[in-house]
Amino acid sequence: MNATGNTTASEWRGYWFLPVVAALGYATSVLHVYSIGPFIAPLHQEFGWSRAQIAAGITVSAIVSAIFCIPVGMLVDRIGPRRVGLIGVLAMCAAFALLGTASGSTANWLMLWAVVAVGTFWVQATVWTSAVASRFERSRGLAFAITLSGASVAATIFPMLGTWLIGRYGWRPAFGAMAGIWALLVFPLLLLLFRGARDAGRAATAAPPPAVRSGISLAEGLRSPVLYKLLLACGLFSFTLIGALVHFVPILTDAGAAPLKAAGIASLIGIFSIVGRLGTGLLLDRFPGHKVGAIAFLIPIIACALLLLDGANPVSQGFAAAAIGLTVGSEVDVIAYLAARHFGLKNFGALYGVLQMALAFGTAFGPLAAGSVFDHYGSYAPFLMLTIALLATSAASLFSLGPPPPALEPAEAPP
Repeated sequence: MNATGNTTASEWRGYWFLPVVAALGYATSVLHVYSIGPFIAPLHQEFGWSRAQIAAGITVSAIVSAIFCIPVGMLVDRIGPRRVGLIGVLAMCAAFALLGTASGSTANWLMLWAVVAVGTFWVQATVWTSAVASRFERSRGLAFAITLSGASVAATIFPMLGTWLIGRYGWRPAFGAMAGIWALLVFPLLLLLFRGARDAGRAATAAPPPAVRSGISLAEGLRSPVLYKLLLACGLFSFTLIGALVHFVPILTDAGAAPLKAAGIASLIGIFSIVGRLGTGLLLDRFPGHKVGAIAFLIPIIACALLLLDGANPVSQGFAAAAIGLTVGSEVDVIAYLAARHFGLKNFGALYGVLQMALAFGTAFGPLAAGSVFDHYGSYAPFLMLTIALLATSAASLFSLGPPPPALEPAEAPP
């Protein structure tokens, strides 16, 4: 519960910078996902790999990462997020740069992605949301939205930056250049400003933080039906939408768009995901989270319908990118918010790590499935139709959650 005198205004006065720098940290966790699209065509031309072979790298990375989601969450609960995040940004950027050394051997490619997986251990959403959750309670929805808008920044910048770097320098230097630029931008800001309530430092005394140890036990969480409903929603959503997202540039180029134009349209996903994240965060602070989440998870169905029915039309492509962005800008926010509300913060890192594992497994197999569907059918249409059905199931799972236990609802702010 909130400490006495801890209001929305005091949270933002004391820690306004924390969600902003955490957003940059979180963007690092999706560097490999949102950047790989522009590299698909050059890798195919260089090595003759199929799209499924290229996407298999993400599968390996996500599977390995998923296995360690719970241990990393427990580590964050034990030592605080600061040290984990600082190590993670450097490790992730270095691992991504190594992709530029690919030799053409499939085994080598998958080994490089296993290294990327090790980098992702330390930058998963648990790290950044744990710090923010420890500082914000009255305005946690908006604070999470700003934090997780880091993925929106990534979806906006990385495809365009990657396409430009590839065109100017080639795909090998582009991997290293992207990693280096990002590390030089993000690491100094995190070093100066990223501290949660469990991290020592001057920022820890800037304002009265909410208590961080209330909530259910890990065992209670693992027995809760809420956890498994959230797992279902996480897994189905990331499998379908991340699969479509990774292949979005190829979907557009297959429909006749030039590569740079396709990357430009894809960047709309990032722009609208910022709108989606902030809008969802505000709605979560005002309306029942399970209803907000269920509606948000239905929006990408519009994108799939547009791509299936009128996919060659640039206007339809733009609207599809916008619709995907609105939910890509909200899904992790919704899951993190609902986990904090239903489980509390006592074991938030570990329990959210379980949900991160489902998101990671969905991310592992979604792009691979989409690539395999294309390789088999010569079209992404069957995968888009599957996406419609699974997104509807995911939304229904969220809607069935109901409100959180009253004991874990935030206390009313004092006047």
